[in-house]
Amino acid sequence: MLSHNSNKSGRIYICHTFYHVYIASVRELLLKHEQNSPADIMLSTMSNDFGKIAERFNKVGLFRNVISFDEKRDDELPEVIKYKVASGGFIAKLLRRIKYTRELGKAQEKYVPVDLSKYEEVYVFCDSDPIGYYLNYKRIPYYALEDGLNCGRLDNQARNSNPGMFGFKCLLAKTGLIFIECGYSRYCKKYIVNDISQNQDPPSNIEEWPCAEMYSKLTREDHLKLINIFLDNPKDLLELFDPNETKPYAMILTEPLCALDVRKKIFKDIVKEYEKENAVIIKPHPRDELDYVREFPEAIVIRQSFPMEIMNDIPDLSIGKVISVITQIDNISFAKEKIYLGLDFLDKYEDPSVHRKFGQQNEGT
Repeated sequence: MLSHNSNKSGRIYICHTFYHVYIASVRELLLKHEQNSPADIMLSTMSNDFGKIAERFNKVGLFRNVISFDEKRDDELPEVIKYKVASGGFIAKLLRRIKYTRELGKAQEKYVPVDLSKYEEVYVFCDSDPIGYYLNYKRIPYYALEDGLNCGRLDNQARNSNPGMFGFKCLLAKTGLIFIECGYSRYCKKYIVNDISQNQDPPSNIEEWPCAEMYSKLTREDHLKLINIFLDNPKDLLELFDPNETKPYAMILTEPLCALDVRKKIFKDIVKEYEKENAVIIKPHPRDELDYVREFPEAIVIRQSFPMEIMNDIPDLSIGKVISVITQIDNISFAKEKIYLGLDFLDKYEDPSVHRKFGQQNEGT
């Protein structure tokens, strides 16, 4: 952890998705067993609608402050996006990138609602988002956490977003002139993941927070708090499972994959495959814009937005199987069978070069 500074105190978690919020909440519940130091959570609205979760957090009392953050993408900032141009030689691209790094970080300043430098520990999920550039610009040390469970299994994000001369770019990142996510920033103290072995060529500052180990330490009261944080009405969810249903339940996890028409085809095919012997339930991804209620009248569709992990916390909930395309489901315990379709399945619907990111190292800046 960071060395103690008398002018700094407490922790803050900066989250972009429900999964981020879930992991932050689990860790904070465990810390509350040992200490009672204050912690805040900041929710970026850039790519996710968290609904009424702030109200539910306030009722549970896990965090001191629940803060909304109107994070801005580069394409929303004309003064920044003009530097994101691919033309020119290496030096021209590098100079534009240095300028882009500074300007994107600087542009966030008026949108960040709290002074992050006052915290002793700053935890950021998905530091490749603009908040990472802001921390680099403000020279604020922080801990980066992986965007999703074992996401390094499918995407070596830092290398794939920095093709060509990666070692040289890492040296520049250590000066703060450019920014590289996932452990390579000058101000990133640790890159925290569930399982180091799932990451190809990880940075030297990588550290494990095994999710299974954290879950095993949660108390019954902790599980209840998590349910009350993430579910508006747990009974509504449980009522979807008819005790008189003779077929076992199969839950299909959707993902914001491909174009909408291709996505519809993917999940129509999956439903067709499993509806023969199962009662199908569809759990849409929180950022999936396909209307599953309209397009899949033959299936039960969960309408609430929440991280799938919360279903592990519901007592006595058990279903036959969970089916996923590329969402990692190693941490699911509420299903008797876990079916991971993987990239070979996705290859049938989309050009593999779009989703098979390992090894795609092209020259660029």
